[in-house]
Amino acid sequence: MARTIGADGRKTAQRILDQSLPLIAKLGYSAVSMRMIAGAVGVNVGALYNHFPNKQQILVRLMTDHMNALLAGWHEIETDGLSPAQRIEQFVRFHIAFNIPRSEDVFISFMELRSLEPENHKMIEGLRSQYENIVASIIRDGSDAGQFNVADTHVATMSVLGSLVGVNTWYRETGRLSKSKIQDYYVEMTFRALGYSTERDANV
Repeated sequence: MARTIGADGRKTAQRILDQSLPLIAKLGYSAVSMRMIAGAVGVNVGALYNHFPNKQQILVRLMTDHMNALLAGWHEIETDGLSPAQRIEQFVRFHIAFNIPRSEDVFISFMELRSLEPENHKMIEGLRSQYENIVASIIRDGSDAGQFNVADTHVATMSVLGSLVGVNTWYRETGRLSKSKIQDYYVEMTFRALGYSTERDANV
């Protein structure tokens, strides 16, 4: 009879994820073995299979948890009554604040997509599409309202997200720029990329 996973089991499963994250981020999915993960967790290899049937499921869980948390975090942001320009500013600030302390999650989410099996890849891409659609919807609304001037909504969406993802490649906590200053700069750059002028709106 299969053992029911209680509170202790959930804690062990979370420890497995917590230890797998830095290993995969540092060494790459293909180089990390279940034995290495077990050693980092402090359990035998067999114990891992009580929680995850294979290494692929660990990767899927890491990616799924990150995307679900990202989507849930955005949906907690109050945007009712805000203009598209205000919403895109909120999005930029949210994305940077959420992802800066999660550099390993962000790295795995992009670099290890190639390691996913087809069905798992499709599932993760579905979650990513939900996130992309948030930006696309804001840009579309801004274009319709005359606040943004973009030639193609999809291209503009990918440009904005690509720029934001790049923050994690160079940000260092001990660097000269604070998180809030980085947010300010990226809001300004995003406005310029979308053809939005704060001075124009101030003169209306």
